[in-house]
Amino acid sequence: MRTLLSLLLTVVFTSPASGEELRLYAAAGVKAPLVKMAAEYEAATGHKVICVFDTAGATEQRFRADPEATFLVTTQILISEAEKTSTLKDGITYRLGDTVAGFAAPPGSPKPDVSTPEKLKTALLSARRIAFSDPARGATVGRHFMKVIESLGIKDEVLKKATLAQDGIETMRLVLEEKVDLAVTQISEIVQANHDALVGPFPKEFDLATTYSLWYRTSISSAARDFVTLMTSPASRAKLAEDGLRAPAER
Repeated sequence: MRTLLSLLLTVVFTSPASGEELRLYAAAGVKAPLVKMAAEYEAATGHKVICVFDTAGATEQRFRADPEATFLVTTQILISEAEKTSTLKDGITYRLGDTVAGFAAPPGSPKPDVSTPEKLKTALLSARRIAFSDPARGATVGRHFMKVIESLGIKDEVLKKATLAQDGIETMRLVLEEKVDLAVTQISEIVQANHDALVGPFPKEFDLATTYSLWYRTSISSAARDFVTLMTSPASRAKLAEDGLRAPAER
């Protein structure tokens, strides 16, 4: 299998000599691997990749609001919905990987059992401080978590001690700074921040699997197409796997 570096060197000879600025809007769940890919691409080509990370919903909105935007990486559900309404059109979609929602706690702290709905309910009621991404900002896991605590009949109790984070990155910052006892976000975000913070996924009754996809217009430049080649290469898929994103399930 060719290495990412060899692919990057190939790009050097196929991209224009002058630097070009590419703008990438992406959900926070794929921040770590995309930042690595962008940095290596920049070093090899002289082009610039501006990365903007946010919740899945906010990312899609910010991409559409920026006429200079090049790439969108968000949930496949959001992309499919936008294509159906022609909010996104004349583009290409590539499934990057899947992740599941789960729980995090400060590294070194006792990890609660969240393997069944009953045990999850106990863990949420026992935690003194809880964090999750703000559903109002389009957070995929945040919206899901609201449905779960409502289903468990503990919505009011949980919200009284909850901190609504801007996105999964901020959620994990609160965990690592020990400002919360339990947090909810994508497992990819937990692993990328600190693997020792991982508690586990939701119980199977509340499982949430999310597919992240890349979307770009068919009219992108050759420099942008080179970056697409890198993002979709076997080497880059390996990087995504290292950061908690498994190969997307067959549809």
